[in-house]
Amino acid sequence: MKPYLSIILPSYNERKNISRGVLDEVYAFLKDYEKSWELILSDDGSTDGTIEKLKEFSQKDRRIIVVANEHKGKGPTVKSGMLKAQGNWRLFTDFDQSTPLREVRKLLKYTAEHEVIFGSREIIGAKREKEPFYRHIMGRGFNLLVQLLAVPGTQDTQCGFKLFSEKAATQLFNSLYIYSGQNQRQGAFTGAFDVELLYLAKKYEFNMKEVPILWKHFQTDRVNPIRDSFLMFADILRIKMADWTNKYPKK
Repeated sequence: MKPYLSIILPSYNERKNISRGVLDEVYAFLKDYEKSWELILSDDGSTDGTIEKLKEFSQKDRRIIVVANEHKGKGPTVKSGMLKAQGNWRLFTDFDQSTPLREVRKLLKYTAEHEVIFGSREIIGAKREKEPFYRHIMGRGFNLLVQLLAVPGTQDTQCGFKLFSEKAATQLFNSLYIYSGQNQRQGAFTGAFDVELLYLAKKYEFNMKEVPILWKHFQTDRVNPIRDSFLMFADILRIKMADWTNKYPKK
């Protein structure tokens, strides 16, 4: 039977977060969830033993599926999980659970009228915990560029908590160009992957909804504010150029 909800959890060298109990937290929610579900653990070529830990964890439940990918970055890793999923609704969420999985209930309230529903840390009702000041300034500055150049009217494109209908997931993830796994930067830079998704959602006229959620900051060494801001801006321009040169499929 097709599950109602698919959860896609991308990972890359996550032994620290696994030790912190994030997988147990996710599974605790799903075990009590009232509708059918599956959990897709999509790994980005981890080198620290994460994949072995994921496979061990998957033995808990037949509804937990591990997908091993080459190291190409978050975009292709989420794409792999999304296209492997079978659910009517498909959510990807950050492995560190900066937004707890239980927040998905807030997004699912809007499935009757929307096909792309995404969490936001910026609109009224959202809660941000323990966020460094520089991260907030970096995010607001980037969002101004995004609104000006790519996705007007969206307050927070970068929150890693996004829900798609089966139809939207299939079309959008198959249409990725910059973050398809073939055309992105070397080094598996995460960058403006979320921007490309929402840019395409607007292009293909899917009904979208931005929903306030809880977000907690966890320290990471994967973010370099100056470098990442420059590269993300450059990738927004690459997204626009891809559209101008007809790299995206027609609606």
